[in-house]
Amino acid sequence: MAARAMHITGMIMPVAGLRSSARRAVAGITPEFYFQKTIDNSRLVKVADPRRKREIRMFSTSVLALFLLIMVYAWQHFSALEYGYRIENHKAQRDTLMEQNRAFKLQEASLRDPGRIDKLARTMGLESPTPGQVMRMDADSAGGGSVIAQVSTVAVIPAQQ
Repeated sequence: MAARAMHITGMIMPVAGLRSSARRAVAGITPEFYFQKTIDNSRLVKVADPRRKREIRMFSTSVLALFLLIMVYAWQHFSALEYGYRIENHKAQRDTLMEQNRAFKLQEASLRDPGRIDKLARTMGLESPTPGQVMRMDADSAGGGSVIAQVSTVAVIPAQQ
């Protein structure tokens, strides 16, 4: 009798172990109804749990402290990298300036060469100065003190016509 009772139409049967075709046949026979139930939770009051509140506060504080430590470490790390790049840039700039300085000193030495200056002067038609024409500016004066300004006579040469 119990075996016959399982095959009665409208009886609820477990569908988990059945094949898909058998499951469709059983699902088509068994009606399923869903009813909406309204739940009103407006009168419920949440009870504050001080222990849970303290745990959340401690957890939040520890996470904030860990975050700050990580940020300080990252800031120091990236600052060190930036300063390293700046130092390398300044070293390269210093090397470039030292090379330019060396080139300028070589150019100055070649321009101050007395043989070159004498050759250029002769090509422009200049002559060697006669004795007494050259007055050295860096020679000590007769007064013994430093001379700020000195008045000298001016020779006026009339224009030839």
